[in-house]
Amino acid sequence: MKLNDAVFGLLLFALGAAVLFAIRGFPNIPGQPVGPALFPGLIAAGLCACGVLLAVSGWRRRSEQAWVAFDDWVRSPRHVVAALVLLGGIVFYIVAADKLGFLPTATLVLTAMLVSLRVPLGRALLIAVIAVLLIHLVFYKLLRVPLPWGVLKNYTY
Repeated sequence: MKLNDAVFGLLLFALGAAVLFAIRGFPNIPGQPVGPALFPGLIAAGLCACGVLLAVSGWRRRSEQAWVAFDDWVRSPRHVVAALVLLGGIVFYIVAADKLGFLPTATLVLTAMLVSLRVPLGRALLIAVIAVLLIHLVFYKLLRVPLPWGVLKNYTY
């Protein structure tokens, strides 16, 4: 799917404006010329400026470029199902990860995504288990990112 540049420009501008709105409540550090809002504010201002430029460019070329153009995959039920499984997997992870834990939730999500892409179930499950264990090793052990244990809390190492 392709969107006109004006649509992306408006989205970028809205994102920048939301960040600017969010950082206005950041506290100032006494005795410091800059505070914690400086760098997010600069990035947000850049997003707003780029969004305006992109929107103006898209508006000028609106006769050449459609507002929304769908690619061929949108007409393929298999690809639409795979996209819906991906989005559903993200929502499922957000909802279930704290209760189930990272390992089972990520394994279920990755297995479902691979099966939706026509990987045989056994191979999909094997790939998912290996990938999730590697991801867990990298994030939990090496990077020390606290991943939820959920139902496996009694079996932590």
